[in-house]
Amino acid sequence: MISLSTLRADAESLARQLPGLSLQAAAADVIHPGAAGRKRAGSGEQFWQYRRYAQTDAADRIDWRRSARGDEYFVRETELETARTILSWVDPHSGFDWSSDPGRETKADRARIILLALGIVFAKEGERIGLISGTRPASLGKTAPDRLAEDLLREHASALEPPKAQALAIVASDFYDGVESWRARLGSVARTCRHGVLLAVTDPIEHEFPFSGRTRFSRPGTTLDKLFGRAETVRDAYLEKLAAHEEKLAQLATSMGWALVKHRTDEEALSGAAAVQLALEQFGGKA
Repeated sequence: MISLSTLRADAESLARQLPGLSLQAAAADVIHPGAAGRKRAGSGEQFWQYRRYAQTDAADRIDWRRSARGDEYFVRETELETARTILSWVDPHSGFDWSSDPGRETKADRARIILLALGIVFAKEGERIGLISGTRPASLGKTAPDRLAEDLLREHASALEPPKAQALAIVASDFYDGVESWRARLGSVARTCRHGVLLAVTDPIEHEFPFSGRTRFSRPGTTLDKLFGRAETVRDAYLEKLAAHEEKLAQLATSMGWALVKHRTDEEALSGAAAVQLALEQFGGKA
């Protein structure tokens, strides 16, 4: 597993390459009013700006003191204040914390780097961040990324427990346990988190299947073990099953109102982080 210092350094480097978050205010299901100014007009307590009165405005919105200075009517607007909660989860399965190349990050470590980088961006924008099944609540502010980094390395929840309040969710795994298994595990989470992202992180060897001759296959953390005398003869069938599995996973995400983001560890981490960020921003525009 990646060290805390390396996780922080890699995530901070990645976060600097990501643009600022833009979760729109229409995502009412994940809004907690009053926590952070959004630099635009909306519901809140802090004064934002004056604007000229429009026919669609109610008369009681007119600021008579400001209007008395001239011949026009003005309305006093407050600054939109919202804070959203974004919760993450990394599959603790041994098969996820694995890499086919000792010189490359494991799937789980790549997921941790992406999630922490996004958490750093979220925190800078005034959002709450934390773990879906964490032992401490989501937090905001300058120390929030530090807490998230520690939790990503320290906490290993065996089950996905639904959060107590509505949030946006990011669930990272290779999802090789089977779609129906994941449907059962994610059901209660999706009922609380109406929108989220399934971040499917995989190793390149799982897509290329470069095996031939006598080969024994096993998955870390399980008793699954199978020996093939000529591994190349099952390559086409394997790739067909993998494609079918990915299609079912995409359908599962859609049925929950979530998005599926696929990422390989031989790709730049930036591509995976940017794809997750884009998916969350799109959810931010939905009511």
